Parts: sequence; C-alpha cells; structure tokens
Amino acid sequence: MDYLHVWLALGLTIFAGFGTGIGGLLILFFRKPNPKLLSVVLGFSAGVMIYVSFVELFTQSRELLLGNMGKIAGSWVNVLSFFGGMLFIAIIDKLIPSYENPHESHKIEEISNYPDSDCNSRLVRTGMFTALAITIHNFPEGMATLVASIQQPSLGIAIAIAIAIHNIPEGMAVAIPIYCATGNRKRALLISMLAGLAEPAGAIIGYIILMPILNDIVFGILFAAIAGIMVFISLDKLLPTAREYGEHHLSIYGLIIGMMVMALSMLMFIS
Repeated sequence: MDYLHVWLALGLTIFAGFGTGIGGLLILFFRKPNPKLLSVVLGFSAGVMIYVSFVELFTQSRELLLGNMGKIAGSWVNVLSFFGGMLFIAIIDKLIPSYENPHESHKIEEISNYPDSDCNSRLVRTGMFTALAITIHNFPEGMATLVASIQQPSLGIAIAIAIAIHNIPEGMAVAIPIYCATGNRKRALLISMLAGLAEPAGAIIGYIILMPILNDIVFGILFAAIAGIMVFISLDKLLPTAREYGEHHLSIYGLIIGMMVMALSMLMFIS
C-alpha cells in the first residue's frame, strides 16, 4: 500500500471535516448567509456526489467485483453493496431524533433570525445533541474519503470537496442554538469544529480495521457502499435543504453545474 496515499487521505478527511467549522464561522461572523447562494452551493455538492457515485464509484466497484468474482456473483454483490450503503446511513438517520438530526432540513428563518428573545439555556442541549448527531454521521463519511483516496487520489479529492460543502449547514445547525443560548461565539465555533473532527477519526478507525483485509473485492464492496451512502445523503439531505434555503430551480442549477464540473475534471485527468 502506498503510504503517501494514506497520508493524503487523512489530510483530505481533515479538510472535509473543517467544513463543519466553516458553517460555524458563517453564522457567527457573517450573521446572515445568502440563502440563494447556499442553495446553489448545496445543489452543487449534491451534483458532485451523485455524478461521482454513479459514474465513478459504482462503475469501478462493478469492474473490480466482476473481475474477481465473476459476472453473476459480482453483479449481485455490486448491487447489494450499493443498497447496503443506503440502508446503513438510513438506519443511522432513524436512530437519531429528527430535531437533532443534521439530515433534516431547516427553514432559512432559523439562520437569519438569531439571537432572539426565545433563546434560553435549553438550546445548549439542542446544539450538543446536534453536534453528537453530526459526529455519528461524519464517521462513515471519513471512511468513504479514506477508501477513495487510497485507491484513486483524484477521486478522493472530489469526494472530500463535496463532503466539506455538505458539512457547512451542519456546522450552522450546531452553532446557532449554542450561540443563541450563551452569546459565546468561541464556544459555539469550537463545538462545531470538534464535531468535524469525526471525519479524520472515522478515517483512522477505518484504516485500522480495513488495512489487514484490503484487496480488490473489499475495495469493490466499499466503493458501491460509499456510492449508496452519498446518493442517500444527496437525496435525503442536500437537495431538500437546498430547496428550503432558496428557490427550487437554484438547487437544480447548482446540481447540474456540480455534475458538469465533475465530468470536466474527469475528462482532464483522462487527457
């Protein structure tokens, strides 16, 4: 195994996790983020994730599995791994209460109307639960970035950028209630950044667990599962949240632009 790729993977997961801290910064220092811009950016992230999942990850998984397991067995494992990834992240979502779940969309008013007279100490608990929920979600995302970066660094970079963008509203969800309740910018920002550290933590744990068994079949299963996770996140969280923040068409424009940018970047690597 190329350990340079491993270090690159860890660096990318730190970058992806830092998106949560950026979300906290946007709330605490810029006060009123532009909802239309956020809608386009979230749609862009969804476009990158969906395109990478179907065009790159699922296809590479199929090639690896069919080449090592045969056409019939490889095809079945490929499809089951994809939907298994979806089921995995769906179970995580189901176990987390919807109010603290960062994959539940929020109204833009929650961002633009703070702090207000209704803020009180109970909001700290909400912020802490949200941070815990984000930490749980970030573990598989960190593992996804790790696996993709080890096998193909350019793909890992694309995934890390998409995950970093999708972590921004999660950082907002942590920072808003804590800042409303305490008025302490540093505390709200610190907690949102700590939640993002689950990305590299997930990568490290994944590396320790998977290192002894990594081979083409395991990579094939993981690629398909990661594709399922990212498609689920895009459809369940990114696009609904983008529509809440702005106009429906803006999120779709962002999605198409994300797909185009990802396609062009892949063509540039080919040439």
